[in-house]
Amino acid sequence: MRRRLCFTFIAAVAALALSAAACGRETSAPTPAGQPTVASGQRVNIEFRREPDPPQTGENSYQVTVRQPDGTPVTDATVTAVFSMPAMPSMNMPAMRSDASLTHGDNGTYRGTGQLSMGGTWNVVVSAAGDSGPPDTARFSIVAK
Repeated sequence: MRRRLCFTFIAAVAALALSAAACGRETSAPTPAGQPTVASGQRVNIEFRREPDPPQTGENSYQVTVRQPDGTPVTDATVTAVFSMPAMPSMNMPAMRSDASLTHGDNGTYRGTGQLSMGGTWNVVVSAAGDSGPPDTARFSIVAK
């Protein structure tokens, strides 16, 4: 009986931790190849694409489209993408980070390139900063080959 109670408690704590972790996440899993990833920031919608798809180790191209909730393109934002991979101490690997600045092309679409130093799952935070207020951010996950 005591063993069952302990298992139930551990399962409940694990479920609570997973649901709490999911609350602040805009997307939960990498998207299939060829599909854009879309997330809503606080005030804008942010669509993220990568080329090649799936991304490769080395230089990749990124495209972010920023739109108002009504679909109007945002053409005057400063857009950046930060790629990070947590440390893996068991493999003696430090945390990794790569930044990419994107420039506006047309119709709310921003393009740029960035480096991924190794294959694996990368967390991506895209920020779109306008003239007023804090930047809008959206979180994505990509798997580099």
